[in-house]
Amino acid sequence: MNPSELLAEAFARIAPLAEHAVSGLAPEQLSWQPSPEANSIGWLVWHLARVQDDHVAEAADQQQVWQSGWADRFALPYSAGATGYGQSSDQVRQFRVADGQLLVDYLRAVQDATLTFVNTLSSADLDRVVDDNWDPPVTLGIRLTSVVGDDLQHAGQANYLRGLLPANSDEPAEN
Repeated sequence: MNPSELLAEAFARIAPLAEHAVSGLAPEQLSWQPSPEANSIGWLVWHLARVQDDHVAEAADQQQVWQSGWADRFALPYSAGATGYGQSSDQVRQFRVADGQLLVDYLRAVQDATLTFVNTLSSADLDRVVDDNWDPPVTLGIRLTSVVGDDLQHAGQANYLRGLLPANSDEPAEN
């Protein structure tokens, strides 16, 4: 297995985990927060998709998938470039989506763009510096590994929150 195949395998694991977290949930369940400072299932899945879209598009020198009509479809009360990074609890509470399928469809579109890019990479490409604002500078390999790790953490968090919802109910659990 070469490095691009390994990265493709890692990225391909994210969407099924996120899809499981949102599958069949009502809008109220997608936006439910177990406490006022916590994230919601829907926001977590949106955020992990936005971060992947933002970081991979920048590394690939391509337009973000978000900018190809997805921002309009979501109609969120955030700036056009928002990824969720650094958002306040109040901003997280503003997240609303009609159904989980929109989240899954966006994430799958992002994953397709990511896999298209990752499948073009050679081992030497992964050593290219993509961010020299850090010491040491961040290479493409480190950036992509970071995105995979972050996305898997958020997908796990979303699935954990799903487990806090009451079974066989359209009503979110009580805070």
